[in-house]
Amino acid sequence: MPLFNYYPPKHDTSDPELEKKIFKHSLVFPSLFLLAFWLTFLVETTLNFDFAVYGIFPLQWEGLKGILFSPFIHSGYKHLAANSAPFFVLSLALFYFYRKLAYRIFLLIYFLSGLCVWLAGREAWHIGASGVIYGLASFLFFSGIFRNDTRLLTIAIIVVFLYGGMFWGMFPLKPEVSWESHLWGGISGLVLSIFYRRQGPQRHRYDWEEEEEDEEEEEPLQPGNFYTSDHTGNYFNPKNEKND
Repeated sequence: MPLFNYYPPKHDTSDPELEKKIFKHSLVFPSLFLLAFWLTFLVETTLNFDFAVYGIFPLQWEGLKGILFSPFIHSGYKHLAANSAPFFVLSLALFYFYRKLAYRIFLLIYFLSGLCVWLAGREAWHIGASGVIYGLASFLFFSGIFRNDTRLLTIAIIVVFLYGGMFWGMFPLKPEVSWESHLWGGISGLVLSIFYRRQGPQRHRYDWEEEEEDEEEEEPLQPGNFYTSDHTGNYFNPKNEKND
């Protein structure tokens, strides 16, 4: 399907037209999800529904459905607005830079963070997309470090600069905040960044690095022998030379 196969196996990254297409595709999934967040909120407020009962309630069968639905449910306009910008930016970065891995990573973060909250959260309704947001931020940050790629490290630094304050959200400082969602989202992102560190984009190897490796692979000189070189630059062992 074109929706999922949007990253050609081999392509020239300097091709601006192709990069534009990939960027546009990277906008689709985050935009659709964000639209679903706002539509859910509008339906809830307009029709005076209470969707909190579709959130996660730990260790209760009725709360299990929240693993699927809770990211779409928010307690109010401020909660939704606070989650919208980081969700869009972080998911866009995931889909643009990690491309082939993006759908898999997103869905794993989505379900892993929710499942862990259901298994280890407080007895309360847990709602909101912050668990997914923390998972995305964690994955982008640690994955950039583990891959040691300049572009991905830059993304990791930007994540810290923009959302570094999110770190404190993983601690039980505010009882009205589901810090468990934040914590398990962050842990999920970290675990996935380790597991998939050898898949997806890798650090670009420069020509001079390959030349150094080729030099290291040359057959070493035999230990215990004295070697010198003649005027041609070739090495020989004087002990093996016959006297004239």
